Amino acid sequence: MRFLVDECTGPAVAEWLRGQGYEVFSVYDEARGLDDEAIIQKALAENWILITNDKDFGEKIYREGCPHRGVILLRLEDQRSAVKIKVLQRLLQDYADRLSDQFIVVTETKVRFARK
Repeated sequence: MRFLVDECTGPAVAEWLRGQGYEVFSVYDEARGLDDEAIIQKALAENWILITNDKDFGEKIYREGCPHRGVILLRLEDQRSAVKIKVLQRLLQDYADRLSDQFIVVTETKVRFARK
């Protein structure tokens, strides 16, 4: 699987994913300041699943109808990297085969596959 980790999600998440053997593009490390439109286009064109904390991507997908290869929206009360990694670890363990082409909202306690 390939993940594009949004700048707001942070470099620790990208580093952890790489350590798990995933291919990762980190906006923070490789293209700091890239705007949302460019991120969603890059993710689509290069077949990345986007991991973000930015609710604006929900607007892009559902209101603007932007196509995507998968979006994981982290809606966490606690934004520390360790918490992000913990919820992603659980998500990958339980749902790795269902992430492509889905819009998924993840909290500390729930995973919701949004309707299209």
